[in-house]
Amino acid sequence: MNGLRLAVSWLTVLPVRGPDDVDRNAAGRAIALAPVVGALLGAAAAGLLWLFTSVGASTLLAGLLVVVALAAATRGMHLDGLADTMDGLGSYGSPERAREIMKGGAAGPFGVAAIVFVVGLQALSFAALADHERWYAVALAVALGRTLVVLACRRGAPAAPGTGFGALVADTQSPVTAALWTTAGVAAAIFAVPERAWLGPLVVLVAVGAATVLVRHTARRFGGLSGDVLGAVVEISVAISAIGFSLAL
Repeated sequence: MNGLRLAVSWLTVLPVRGPDDVDRNAAGRAIALAPVVGALLGAAAAGLLWLFTSVGASTLLAGLLVVVALAAATRGMHLDGLADTMDGLGSYGSPERAREIMKGGAAGPFGVAAIVFVVGLQALSFAALADHERWYAVALAVALGRTLVVLACRRGAPAAPGTGFGALVADTQSPVTAALWTTAGVAAAIFAVPERAWLGPLVVLVAVGAATVLVRHTARRFGGLSGDVLGAVVEISVAISAIGFSLAL
């Protein structure tokens, strides 16, 4: 329960207090349960999307409002991580310089462009899914973003120097845990696109591949894993999943 409480307190704004002392063991348990929190956020996102469209909002407006609601429910930290990661990658400097830029606080041009692009893709994809009442696909896309965080924190992925959160969670997840959550995501995706049962699992595998490439590239670029990279994994994975699930519409 401490692991779940910590995961909820880290990943949402819900007034849930985690344990007072957080070490790598506790952090590892929390990351392993991130997909559970993702499922809760996904259900809330799907419910909000249904509610907004039910009261007369256009699906495009509803999709954008859901993206905004998710950002508010997660303190905007994943979008912030996406922006910092892209600014770091766009610096073309040394790993030390890239990490310095990421810690700067202000979003640069690469970060702003990434936020606009990803938010737009998520909103448009949610709108397309809402047009066909694919609420389950919306919920699963949001949950998958948190599922791939487990893979990002797999063993063998060290933390970048000078990172607080990254040092807590990097290299904490066993191959078994990562494989189980990946398998669960693939199995759940069978029902995301009922007319093409193969498409959902394929989308999940594409998202896994994209997240793996991103984590490996940023690890080389920044000297290891950071919390900002995890935020980028979440947002990019949600966008890829939502886009993929909407392809058959």
